Amino acid sequence: MRKPRLFTPGPTPIPEHVMLRMAEPILHHRHSEFVALMGRINAYLQTLFCTKQPVLSLTASGTGAAEAAISTLFQAGEKGLNINNGKFAERWGKMMTVYGMNSVDVPVEWGNAVSEERLREVLKQHPDTACVWLVHSETSTGTYTDIRTMSGIIREIAPDALICIDGITSIGAHECQMDEWGLDVVITGSQKGLMIPPGLAFIALSERAWKKADAHKPRNFYFDLRKAREAWHDNSTPWTPAVTLFVGLESALQMMMSEGMENVWKRHAALSRGLRAGLQSVNLPLYGSSPSHAVTVAHLPEQGGKDFIKLLKNEFGVTVIGGQDALKDVVFRTSHLGYYDEADMLAVLGSIEYALQKLGHKFEAGRSVYAAQRVFMGVE
Repeated sequence: MRKPRLFTPGPTPIPEHVMLRMAEPILHHRHSEFVALMGRINAYLQTLFCTKQPVLSLTASGTGAAEAAISTLFQAGEKGLNINNGKFAERWGKMMTVYGMNSVDVPVEWGNAVSEERLREVLKQHPDTACVWLVHSETSTGTYTDIRTMSGIIREIAPDALICIDGITSIGAHECQMDEWGLDVVITGSQKGLMIPPGLAFIALSERAWKKADAHKPRNFYFDLRKAREAWHDNSTPWTPAVTLFVGLESALQMMMSEGMENVWKRHAALSRGLRAGLQSVNLPLYGSSPSHAVTVAHLPEQGGKDFIKLLKNEFGVTVIGGQDALKDVVFRTSHLGYYDEADMLAVLGSIEYALQKLGHKFEAGRSVYAAQRVFMGVE
């Protein structure tokens, strides 16, 4: 028997008591019980996003939240800068084009965050930009972008541009102070740091963004965020929500609130440092120059690399995920996002060592667990 262990950056593991809550009899979404539930969830989400603005819940994936933002806020012909440093960053530029915007792609080599100099240069070239899209934690490459610094640069050079943040794998892993940092759009999804199944997306807009949204007629229906805002004030949703997911969401958010957001961020930072130390100690080089606290990306072993991910799953019950596009058969991605602790990192490293041994990879047995343990104990 092998216990299945999920180490993918979405879906992520679901806490046992959250699953039990979702197995309870379903509520009706217009009943007072659900209204009360949404009231509690709405308050928790504001704490999670570090904002006083409404955090709207959509029955969709994170991509749905991004489409809601673009279709609600921007008109055809407006210019948008897309800082493209990965597979998911690429998506937002394509979406702006679909909605008739003049999307300016700013390519950044995968594995790297945009530099301050490059961002300044591009903003000066496009002073009329209506928005700048940045990915806080690029899931395809495990790359972190310093949103606080970048938002300050945008405000300095293009003060009228809306700062739009893909926080899909950063919310709940990295600090993201929406109000304090002057962010205008922040989105995330349910199956990442929020520890529930896929199916919900969350989005918050600044006062500046709401003024822009209210200044023109809607060109969407289901994803019209103005309708969602009206319903939010009544602790409701404009359309039929995924009720069971909201029941689980409350329990997951209560866990995070009990731990405290600063402690949640610290835990993710510690887990990422430990896992990186472990992988490097068994001669698996890391990929990229700016590691995320949500997911670690490392090169596959040179010997038997194409069989590594399948071997981990079939023989050890451990599911990690490979790379995308040019990184296919080059890297593997291991999550520490959401419902993970130090013991999980030691378990996945031990399993990785078993798989490496079967593939004939050269390393010192036990080295990865030892390296990670030293990080967790504060020795390194």
